[in-house]
Amino acid sequence: MAKNILGNDLESCSLSPKTGFFRDGCCHTSAEDPGMHTICAVMTAEFLEFTRSRGNDLSTPRPEFQFAGLKAGDRWCLCLRRWLEALEAGVAPPVVLEATHASVIEFIDLETLREKQWNGA
Repeated sequence: MAKNILGNDLESCSLSPKTGFFRDGCCHTSAEDPGMHTICAVMTAEFLEFTRSRGNDLSTPRPEFQFAGLKAGDRWCLCLRRWLEALEAGVAPPVVLEATHASVIEFIDLETLREKQWNGA
């Protein structure tokens, strides 16, 4: 079983909408996932606008891919690079530590992730 950044078993990020590179609800990764969809984040309106401005529109429905579009409050496995870009721009969405893949620690220190930790229900 994959581990999260806290060293425990990786928890599901979201089944509704179904997320993850493998669309299994978890932020797993493999060599097939060059974008490293490993950060479980809670979407915010600011982040969704930011990522749209960078060419990755996550809020518009794409029925041909069975994708309803994301809205603020949805959980989603984000690409590591996009989350870092958003952090630099001041709009990084909150992170669900228990559902964020352990490999993220190789690129982002735990303190930074804890500062952006999601504390909602």
